[in-house]
Amino acid sequence: MITIEQAGRLRKAGVLWSPGAGDRFVVPDRDMDEDVFVVSDMTVEVHDYQGSKVIGFNGTTEWALDSIEQREVIWLPREEQLRALLGPHFRSLEATPDGYRITLTDSTHTAPDAEQAYAEAVIHLLGA
Repeated sequence: MITIEQAGRLRKAGVLWSPGAGDRFVVPDRDMDEDVFVVSDMTVEVHDYQGSKVIGFNGTTEWALDSIEQREVIWLPREEQLRALLGPHFRSLEATPDGYRITLTDSTHTAPDAEQAYAEAVIHLLGA
């Protein structure tokens, strides 16, 4: 899984998120940075509310958090989502003794986790 720091850099670089089922996200700065949530049609749904996206938490009566605006959460894209962002620049993913290496048309990026390597490649591609 990518780090919250990488996810923040992706967001700053302009990566847009249209929430869908299976997407992971965190709610930062509320003592919940370690809790990863998943958008699901049953428990965490996305609603359009007055022109903005709101993420609703269903069945969470023990929580004080019923919903939160999309702009307040940080998306943690999955491997296939990051690969799609690379588009035609992506050449290969290889396992290395220390993790994984992503090769693009003009650079390589390594990390201990495949998703982290993909994130670094996307950040590089966007010049962030």
